[in-house]
Amino acid sequence: MPVIDTHIHLFDINRPQGVPWPPKDNAVLYKTALPSRYRKLAEPHGIVGAIEVECSPWLEDNQWVLDVMAKEDIMVGTIGDLELEKPDFARNLERFRKNPLFLGIRYGNLWGRDFHARVSDPAFIAGIKRLADAGLTLDTANPNPLLTADLLRLTNAAPGLRLVIDHLPQLNPPTGAAARKAYEAGLAELGRNPNVFVKISEVLRRVDGRVPKDVAFYKDRLDHLFGVFGEDRVLFGSDWPNSDTWAPYGDVFGVVHEYFTAKGRAVAEKYFWRNSIRAYRWKPRNARQPRG
Repeated sequence: MPVIDTHIHLFDINRPQGVPWPPKDNAVLYKTALPSRYRKLAEPHGIVGAIEVECSPWLEDNQWVLDVMAKEDIMVGTIGDLELEKPDFARNLERFRKNPLFLGIRYGNLWGRDFHARVSDPAFIAGIKRLADAGLTLDTANPNPLLTADLLRLTNAAPGLRLVIDHLPQLNPPTGAAARKAYEAGLAELGRNPNVFVKISEVLRRVDGRVPKDVAFYKDRLDHLFGVFGEDRVLFGSDWPNSDTWAPYGDVFGVVHEYFTAKGRAVAEKYFWRNSIRAYRWKPRNARQPRG
């Protein structure tokens, strides 16, 4: 079964300008991450294509990633970084969307940005509508308990927006009864929106100094998200190389592979590649990559 990894990061620590992430003092992550290194880790597990997700707020790094991917046909697209609320957003969007590998942007609680505050900004909402009209996808980052209400505001403002919620398994739901009820009601409403997808990524957790590799440890959380969003709107994403924080690529892949293959081949195919075509509208670049 072919696999499309919808979430990896690319960067080169040896560039003259350096990188904004990861930090130099992170011995696990501060190593150049390019497609050649990724292929060696991923291809043994059946990965035939990957989507890069931004890890830099620098405008020209959108172009740097596109230039890197041009020579690497395992890369089927990028989710870039543009600030939707800025006056130059429309110009920058038009510039990068001319490249068919530019599939959308990510905006969330990172790079000093406050997603919750932005959803009340008319300029931000105008940018969201422009992104949706362009047929591109919005990824969100670093989810918190306010996320469901904020995303509902976005989807109401731009009903045609394709939205991907990154790393939802890492979110700890609110503990208070009222907040928990509101969060779950919002999540259920998002679950009824056919344009909202969830990356079942960053599944592994560190507990008491160790990272469990047994799928049973994660089953309740995975069952809950699968129950809300269903088989048609879940996506595989490794979060490589950030995933090395928890475990090697094979272990990260192994947990979700065991969980989804247990549901049968048809469901596993949706998770591992079919749904990614609907979420991102990527196009095959070589014969090994599946056609929808």
